Amino acid sequence: MRRFLRRPLRAALLALPLFAGMAGAEPPPAPPADIPLTPAQETHYRELLYTLRCLVCQNESLLDSDAPLAADLRNKVRARIARGESDTQIKKYLTDRYGDFVLYRPPLQANTLLLWGGPFLLALIGLITLVSYTRRTHRRAVPCAVDPEALRRLLEEEPGAPRAPTQEDRSC
Repeated sequence: MRRFLRRPLRAALLALPLFAGMAGAEPPPAPPADIPLTPAQETHYRELLYTLRCLVCQNESLLDSDAPLAADLRNKVRARIARGESDTQIKKYLTDRYGDFVLYRPPLQANTLLLWGGPFLLALIGLITLVSYTRRTHRRAVPCAVDPEALRRLLEEEPGAPRAPTQEDRSC
């Protein structure tokens, strides 16, 4: 029985590195579109790509990203600019498919209100916390009334002599 399983097991172990290499392989990026643009359209194309976020990299613009999805989106934007579509139409097409996240500056809407107001809200919470903490820790101690005669008697006593507490000592 053991001999029967050795040969297939050995073949599977030899083929394992081949499959492991294929598991991490990415599909090749889409080739650049051969759609000719005028110099003005080319400038407009590049400026528009800087305002759009790569959905894979998330911190790069579509122009800077090397991801295959970014290459595909660049080709789609290029084709739409060649057809004469406006920025608004192109951005609407992309946000309909991928959501407001594709834009570096999403519009102020009810669903993006926290995104726009969040930093200010966090700063306000931090400021309120700082002020309340400062007020709590820097409260001035209320001075207790000191009888000058009692203070003089305490200072005149011998330093090592034991003394019983008096009513004046308990006044504070």
